[in-house]
Amino acid sequence: MSDTRRGRTRSEAVRRAVLEATRDELAAHGYDKLSIDRIAAAAGAGKQTVYRWYPSKSALVAECVLDGYGFPATTPVPNTGAVRRDLRDWLGAFADHLAEPRSAALIRASTAAAAESDDVAVRFYNHVTAASEDALTARLRNAAPAAQPESATAAAEALVGAMLYRLLVRQPATPEFLDSLVDTILCGIQGMGDAESSNLTPDC
Repeated sequence: MSDTRRGRTRSEAVRRAVLEATRDELAAHGYDKLSIDRIAAAAGAGKQTVYRWYPSKSALVAECVLDGYGFPATTPVPNTGAVRRDLRDWLGAFADHLAEPRSAALIRASTAAAAESDDVAVRFYNHVTAASEDALTARLRNAAPAAQPESATAAAEALVGAMLYRLLVRQPATPEFLDSLVDTILCGIQGMGDAESSNLTPDC
């Protein structure tokens, strides 16, 4: 292996170490108190190297989000034929993830960075929020193919938005809240109750 290639390998290893350190820094201190100096020290990188690659905190967080550090892949929504139960089970698993202190801290920090930077906002949406919304939209469209496509999209956005809002205001997504959220969303989609005969829908 040539020296050039070895140098590139080391650079990629350092980059990943910097992103991992950024993830840990965000989880421990949040976005406002994120320290490039601490990140460089934890990654074993020179401060000037980090500053050269990432001229701002938001640029560093943007790449951290883009590479998926701290954000697990979104799972498809189950399709058992009972849309209410499927949504409830998926949201329950999502709530469990949001309840983990590290996950909660990372998402709060990322949303703070998104509020400051359009680039972070776009990347956070494309690589975190949109994946969850797409999974929910696909399940809702399958449950009610005759409904307007926009209805399923709006319902998916409302579900994800409600969960993230609950996290940001530090209120737990209790089982009672999840039940009420799902019932409210299903009531808002015309024809959903007739879409799947095995579905237990609320009285709307």
